[in-house]
Parts: sequence; C-alpha cells; structure tokens
Amino acid sequence: MEEEREVLSEMLASRNSLRNRQLVILFWAGFLIYTLGFSLSAAPEPNYVICDLLRITGIGLFLISSLLVVAFKFESIYLALLFSLLMFWQFFVILRGLELDYEGVKNILFNPLNGVFLYLTPLILLLPRNPQTLKLIFKVIIILGLLFIAELALMHAPIIDRENIMGRDIFEVLVKILALPAGFLIMTYNYHSKSIKFIAIAVILLALALAGFRVRRGLIFILGLILIFAFLIFLYINKRQSVLVVFSVFAGLLCTILGLGAFGNSDIEFVNRIKERLEEDTRGEVELYYYADMEADDWLMGRGMRGMVAAPPGIDTTGDYTGYREGIETDYLNIILKGGIISLGLLLLIAIPAMIKGLFFSNNSLSKAAGFWILLWLVSLYPSTVTTFSMNYILVWIAIGICYSPKYTQLSEATLKDYFKYDIEPEDQDDSYHLN
Repeated sequence: MEEEREVLSEMLASRNSLRNRQLVILFWAGFLIYTLGFSLSAAPEPNYVICDLLRITGIGLFLISSLLVVAFKFESIYLALLFSLLMFWQFFVILRGLELDYEGVKNILFNPLNGVFLYLTPLILLLPRNPQTLKLIFKVIIILGLLFIAELALMHAPIIDRENIMGRDIFEVLVKILALPAGFLIMTYNYHSKSIKFIAIAVILLALALAGFRVRRGLIFILGLILIFAFLIFLYINKRQSVLVVFSVFAGLLCTILGLGAFGNSDIEFVNRIKERLEEDTRGEVELYYYADMEADDWLMGRGMRGMVAAPPGIDTTGDYTGYREGIETDYLNIILKGGIISLGLLLLIAIPAMIKGLFFSNNSLSKAAGFWILLWLVSLYPSTVTTFSMNYILVWIAIGICYSPKYTQLSEATLKDYFKYDIEPEDQDDSYHLN
C-alpha cells in the first residue's frame, strides 16, 4: 500500500502544478462553453449570435490553454509510434478538406460532428491525465448531465412529439453531446459520492426512457450497453453471486418485452413501435449508394475532412437535394469516407490493445471502466455516429491513456478509492505532473 501511495504521489506532483492546473481548468471551461454553444444551436429557434459567441469564446480558451500545457510523453513506445502516425494522417485529412471561405471556416470550427476539432481530439493524450485531472473531468461530466436535463426542459415540446423530425434530431444531439458521458460515472461509481451517482443514473435513465419513447434503436442499444457494462463492473468490485439472480430476472423480463415486440402480437403501443422499427430498414439503400460511389482510392485514403458521398433522394430532411451528403450514420463507414481504411486501421490498432489491457490486465475498476468505454465506442461504430468532438469521444482517448499506463492499471481499487472519494493528497511535490 505504501508503494502504491508513492506512485500516486508521483502521478500528482509537479514543479509547475499550480500553473498547469489552472491551464487544465481553462481548457475544460472552454470545452464546456463551446459545447453549450453547439447544443443550444440545436434548438428549434436558436439565437445564432449567442451560440456563435459561446463557441468562439470556448475555442479561444481551450486552444490557448492546451498549447501551453501539452507535453509529448508516453509510457508506451507502441502508443507513441502509432499516435504519431495517426496525427500525421489526421492532419493530412484536415488539409484535404480545408475550405478558406467564410462559411467553410465557420463550419469546420463550429461543427463538432464534422469539423476540424474531431480530428484533433486524440491530442487530449498530450494533456495532463493524472487523478487530479480526472476529478475535474468527473465534474465536467456532471455539468454536462445537468445541462442535458436543463435543455431537455427547454426544448421538450418537439422532443416529446413523436412525429416531429426536428425533435428527433434535437434529442439525438443532446444525448450524444451531453448525456452519454454520465455513463462513465456510473461505471466508476465506486469513486463517487451518492449525489454524483444519483445525477449520473438519473441522466442515463432519462435518456434511455426518451430513447424508448421515440424508439431510437441506436441510442437504446448504446445506453443499454452502458448499464450492462456498469453491472459487470459492479460484479467485479462486489463479487456477490446473489446479484446474478436479480440480473437474470431483469434480463428475462427485458427479453420477453423485446420478444413480444419483435415476434408476437401485443396491445402495448411501445412494443409494437419497437417491432415496427426492428422491421424498418433505414440503412440499406444509403449504404448501397455509398458502396457504389466509393472508388478504390477513396476506400484507402478517404475524401478528406469535407468529403461527401452519394445519397438516395429524400434521405436528408433539410435543404435542397443535391445527390450528396456530408456523412453516413454508420460511423465506421464515415471514418473511411473521410480518412480511408488508413484512418480506421490506425484507430483500431491503438484502441483494441488498450481495451484488452484495461479489461484483462488491470487491478482496479477505473481501468476496467476505461476498457469498457473503448469497447462501447468500438461496438457503437455501426449503429450510430459517435466519433465526434464531444466528451463521449474525448473519454475514449482518456480511456486509452489510462489503459496504456501501468501507473494506472496496477494501482489497487482501495488506493484509487481513497484518493477520489476521500481527497487524500500527496506529500511529494517534486516529480512530473504528466501521466502519459
């Protein structure tokens, strides 16, 4: 235990710790402001002046602070090499898609779904990633969850209208940008107070309930996986066999409801809507157009950050039909569209070993949660678009950093719990603040 506390102290200490902490706080403040600006722009009648000012302010804060605090330090030579190759390729993808007119620049800066910051997200590995910084990230996730609840209340009218297509799009943006990260708090529940656990669970259950109400298959799948992974971590920590009985009953009821919806007749509107959605094919024609439009070079290298792909008539709900669209909902195909198989391959070569290390070669639930979060992202690449400049995707890279760090993976559960939950601070303040 004493050796582990020394390791923890080394992870926390720094000659310039106060300056670095302030810069990290500025970074996350800027990210929150930027995210608020984008999420508010999804409203039915947004004030674009306010939204743009928020995003400009946020960009200024997180760009300046990150440039002053980054450090190229890695504990894994494999990660350092692949990360360097990935970032070289990401900059190539960006350069191929640069549009220097006013609207083009505004789009690549203000749009976290397809803009430049999506491709720069892996640089989060170069920021401090010690337990103090993770505490701050936990607070940022809570703020995002509270924003999700507040903006749901603000925009509830179109969201609860099942026939409102704009409401569907607003809901998807709010869940993916604001709500999903709360799942990481549930997975790391052993380190949090009761109030944080309550907020995180409330956010995920609210999102899941509304996803069920609107029958959003991809979101139901992702949110359901979060709860399953959290339960597996619960079993890892508590090792209570009796809980399996509760889980089995719950799983049986869920399978029964879904089975009625998929194969049987029911008088329950909810299960009938699930049945209709399961039988509905919304991807087939889109993917056929994608396959027909992509050339061999496109498969290998992609079409750049602003690359577009052929789409069937009527697929887009806004604007005039041009025959092309900016992306596709199948996320691994979207990654290939922009950066080719090279981009997807580099991402997988980094993410899969990290996931394995976190799930099978670690001693604490933080590393297990990191491994599960990477797995969640990998599995979600088919049913949804999850590779965006959002806390959801940023957490993937924070998880990768955790899983590649023996300093994290080899700490005991008790040591991390003492630090996160009871604010045990280090005595030594002489070593490196960065954990990479």
